Amino acid sequence: MTTVVLVGTLDTKGSEFGWLAERVRAAGCQTVLVDTGVLGTPAVPADIDRAEVAAAAGHDLGALRAHGDRNTAVRAMAEGAAEVLRRLHGEGRLHAALSLGGSCGSVIASRAMRALPVGVPKLLVSTMAAGDCAPFVGSTDMTLMHSVLDIAGINRFSERILGNAASAAASMAIAYRAAQGAPDEHRRPLVATTMFGVTTPGVTAARRRLEELGYEVLVFHANGAGGRALEELAGSGVLTGVLDLTTTELADDLMGGVLSAGPRRLEAAGRAGLPQVVSLGALDMVNFGARPTVPEHLRHRTIHEHNPTVTVVRLTAAELAELGRRVAAKLVAARGPVSVLVPLGGLSAYDAPGQPFHDPLADRALVEALRAGVAGSHVELREIDAHINDERFGHAAAEHLHHVLATAPARRPLAG
Repeated sequence: MTTVVLVGTLDTKGSEFGWLAERVRAAGCQTVLVDTGVLGTPAVPADIDRAEVAAAAGHDLGALRAHGDRNTAVRAMAEGAAEVLRRLHGEGRLHAALSLGGSCGSVIASRAMRALPVGVPKLLVSTMAAGDCAPFVGSTDMTLMHSVLDIAGINRFSERILGNAASAAASMAIAYRAAQGAPDEHRRPLVATTMFGVTTPGVTAARRRLEELGYEVLVFHANGAGGRALEELAGSGVLTGVLDLTTTELADDLMGGVLSAGPRRLEAAGRAGLPQVVSLGALDMVNFGARPTVPEHLRHRTIHEHNPTVTVVRLTAAELAELGRRVAAKLVAARGPVSVLVPLGGLSAYDAPGQPFHDPLADRALVEALRAGVAGSHVELREIDAHINDERFGHAAAEHLHHVLATAPARRPLAG
């Protein structure tokens, strides 16, 4: 039977979860109700009670109650709910996850849902969905629905909103279960690549060539969230290789830009021993918001307004040299085969001859630092006399990854 798992605090939102579960069942699915409350009395019975949820994270419910700290309880129940949802999915008893809540309930439910694989339907109705959603969504495919009203009873407005959520979750669950039983038409080796607006032509050429060579290609937008998603997927064991052509998020990490993927970018594939072909796409720039958001100390630089909400600033030779050292250190630590392809004609659309960021001397500082950093290691460095957006570069990158994958030794196990 198709199953929707509802996860939430049944002491504070129990009547709403009971109503929601009835609507899911009316839509043709069975439900499993998971209670993540701690202090109050559940308003409806749970299929998996709060003591079991707490124990799943190694906590005792009585101790959590006695401690009396909301933050500790939220963290514990979030971890426990994540373990419970992982287990239910592994047992084939979860085809969609559904929740509703305010700030604490949304923290717990979103943490639990993020433990599920990409592709498993995840729907959270939240009072927090109209603000900064990044802490809830992370790098997953979670769907957020704004509750508009607070989660406080069922009325003529909330029943429409929550009813839509129940119908959506049930429909997604039914479709997800049906897809599990269908023949898998996507058995081609799976590779990932990275793209930015200013590297799109080159990456598109690479993607098309990889598809001609028999691969299925996942393209991640190198906007911070995309890089984090790639790092997570690279460690999951589903990828065959990585064509990381657009490493621009490292520049934002160095310079305090708005599109950083964090300091661990460009590391997960290496830890997993995945074959990698890496390039330097858009490392010539750091990203900020609208032009007035560019920090005062950078306003004397060469600046270009990419669009009304994104302004890019050209990096100096010294900054690029530091990036070269950082890229080299990450790749030297990789456990699998690694090649770096250097496009001698420029790193982005704005770094081409005649464009505002064209500065071959600054780019050369990046390449020289990179070369020095990988010298004597297993990292192969190749220079290609083309711009990163030339079709010739994209084809060369794709064909080189194909060659690396064909000749790569068996992957070494992950370090403990």
